[in-house]
Formats: sequence, C-alpha cells, structure tokens
Amino acid sequence: MKTAKDYLADANAVITRISSEDAIAKHATGAGLWIDVRDSNDIAASGTIKGAKRVPRGFMEFAADPALPHHKDFMQKDAEIYLVCGAGGQAALAGKTLYDMGYSNVTNVGGIGDWKTAGGPTEA
Repeated sequence: MKTAKDYLADANAVITRISSEDAIAKHATGAGLWIDVRDSNDIAASGTIKGAKRVPRGFMEFAADPALPHHKDFMQKDAEIYLVCGAGGQAALAGKTLYDMGYSNVTNVGGIGDWKTAGGPTEA
C-alpha cells in the first residue's frame, strides 16, 4: 500500500524542482507556460504568478487530455510547463500526472510564498 509520502517521492523522482530565483529568471524571459494548480479560493487569498493559468490539481487530467471536451488548448504535450502551488507538493504531484500523460517538459517551481518572498511578479 502506498502512502502520500510514497506518491510525493515518486513525483519528485521524475519532476525537477527549481529554486524561486531560477524560476523568476526563467519567467522574466517570457518562456514557458505557467500554471497554478491550487483551488480558486487559495489563489484569491494570495494571488498567483503573473500570467499564470489556473488549472486545479483535481482537474489536471481533464484539462490535459486533448480527447476530452474539457481540454484546455494551452495544454500542449511539448510545451515548457512550470507548476506552482502552496508549498510544492501539489505542483510535484500534478507534474507527475502530466509526465505520466506524455508531457515531456514539466518543472515544479514550488510554493507561491517562496516566489513572492524572492520577488517574483504576481497578480490577483
């Protein structure tokens, strides 16, 4: 039987996590697709990365699957994708889901608090 810790270890084994500073530098180049995987209440309370799309972790499979009517056009398997959440765990798990679905370039940027502390651009 797997535990939450096991799932997180599996995710961290395949999804690279970068520092907030490295993520901010990458964001400044205009590169990639930035996605906040938290629910709308959490985003409303703290804001998110400037320009980030919002795809809650519980909806990720539906948004990422082009065969489904809920697919989001911005979700492309060859896109450079950067995920953020509250502390990094949900982003890692969502990243592993995308990886398992054939997305090849997914990065965990950790939590929004670290992003804000490092001076990353945000929006409400």
